[in-house]
Amino acid sequence: METKEAKASGNDLPLSWKGVVMIGNFIRGKTVEKSKRLLREVMEEKTAVPFTRFNKDRGHKKGEIAAGRYPVRAAGEILNLLESAESNAVNMGMNANNLVISRFIGNKGSTSWRSGRKRRRQAKRAHVEIYLSEVKQEKKKEKKAVEKKGVVKK
Repeated sequence: METKEAKASGNDLPLSWKGVVMIGNFIRGKTVEKSKRLLREVMEEKTAVPFTRFNKDRGHKKGEIAAGRYPVRAAGEILNLLESAESNAVNMGMNANNLVISRFIGNKGSTSWRSGRKRRRQAKRAHVEIYLSEVKQEKKKEKKAVEKKGVVKK
């Protein structure tokens, strides 16, 4: 069976690739609506992104996560890419309510020299690819119906 995937990509975005990787781990596997809500909360500094890999000298945040940060600019750029991927999926004929982030790829981009008076400073860049796939919701309803039947029999 062939699965359809919608894609959005951004090349050489002015973001730290480490923050992009951590945001990708934070939202991968979640639905688009939940991911958009989480990214908006990160931009408002209500929810921290857990830094599980690049966490040396990172402060701990409230809740169950240990080290974390609020990458506001990266969250805004990724939110724009996520909305673009969602509109691409709708144009392909996929249901917007059943979309899940199947793959999130964040790579290090080119490091060009910054212009200006101060020398030897390189700009941070990142490449981001977001893939959305459609998940059928009918299976969950069938499981709930089976569970209800089992409860009635007891």
